[in-house]
Amino acid sequence: MRHYYADVGDVRLHYVTAGRGPAVVLLHGWPQTWYMWRGVIPKLARDYRIIAPDLRGLGDSSRPVGGYDKKTLAEDVWRLVHDALGERSLFVVGHDWGGPTAFALAAQHRDAVKRLAVFDVPVPGDGTSAMFGNRWHHRLHWEEGLPEALTRGREHVYLGFFYRNWGGRPDAITEDAEREYLRTYRQPGAMQAGFNLYRATPQDVADNQAFLSQGKLEMPVLCYGGALGRGRGKTAIESWRRVAEDVRGGVVEDCGHWIPEERPDWVAGELRGFFDEENAGSGSARTSSRRPGNAGVPRAAKAPG
Repeated sequence: MRHYYADVGDVRLHYVTAGRGPAVVLLHGWPQTWYMWRGVIPKLARDYRIIAPDLRGLGDSSRPVGGYDKKTLAEDVWRLVHDALGERSLFVVGHDWGGPTAFALAAQHRDAVKRLAVFDVPVPGDGTSAMFGNRWHHRLHWEEGLPEALTRGREHVYLGFFYRNWGGRPDAITEDAEREYLRTYRQPGAMQAGFNLYRATPQDVADNQAFLSQGKLEMPVLCYGGALGRGRGKTAIESWRRVAEDVRGGVVEDCGHWIPEERPDWVAGELRGFFDEENAGSGSARTSSRRPGNAGVPRAAKAPG
């Protein structure tokens, strides 16, 4: 895995790449970074070009004041993957807030996104309150300034609660992973950026309803929710079936919310099988979709941790 930075609009994105072949874009959730995909990337990189960015404001990406609606986050990703890295067609995977970002990306670039996979997240604006449910922290994060004040200097207490209680077991997020996440979320402005993901929800709902006025997504979608801990269970796939025509998947019985970290081998196998179907059908397996002559090679960065 190699680390780079790219300037795209008003944000500088840190991202990780590995492998060669058709492009797979991995979008993380909160309170995580690209690092959540570390167990999945090596298995996919055997046959795919993996691109795993830190979303705007999070990880080692820069932290603009605004732009935390998922439409803007999706545009960041598009500028990175399409404009900077030259990929014309994509497989996209999202977990937690990475899922709504993936939806916004697919809804705006329906021809480019060939298949979409999401883990344990509904779609805001699907016509129901599924996104919110019994998620008490959504309402806390909407409050301006309050969660920042409550968590300043106590990021390990607040985020540690999620790491230990949202999964299927208390050690679903390893100590090494927690240290890496806390390294980034303790940086100035990182917690506020994370809370801003939630504060943008009304805009996300409006944007997604506008996207859906153009019709449901038509590319195949793979969706799984976790059955344990604070996993979404069947709520996730039910939501995606309201916004996409072809949705498969279900519930992972032995996982909580952190599915890609709790069962990385299983996730990688599901993704490979799902994406390989498209390659077999198009006759383009193991070939890159990148345009020749890409300009603007980003600068390399040290690996975090």
